[in-house]
Amino acid sequence: MGDTQAIMNYESLSALTGRMRDAAAHGEWDALVGLERQCGRHVAAMKLADAATALDEPARQRKIQLIKKILADDADIRNRTEAWMAQLQRIMQSNRHEQRLQQTYGGV
Repeated sequence: MGDTQAIMNYESLSALTGRMRDAAAHGEWDALVGLERQCGRHVAAMKLADAATALDEPARQRKIQLIKKILADDADIRNRTEAWMAQLQRIMQSNRHEQRLQQTYGGV
């Protein structure tokens, strides 16, 4: 794989993680799951090709920029999903508490 193809792969991955970040920001969890699967397949394909590619300095610098953006997107996605999961856990605990009260005291 040449410099151009390697950078195109990272550009594509960066665009994909950007879409994932946007889905998380809008609470589009089903879309996020689908994009996450695409991302996993993309990364798996890149791993094999990337290890054998030596980049010139401009391409190496661009790769570093893209990796930093991908990691920033990943951190943002993680923060948003962790907050959503904490909220979901609170809702589930509240529902369990309501069910226990209903079972204990019945429909008063």
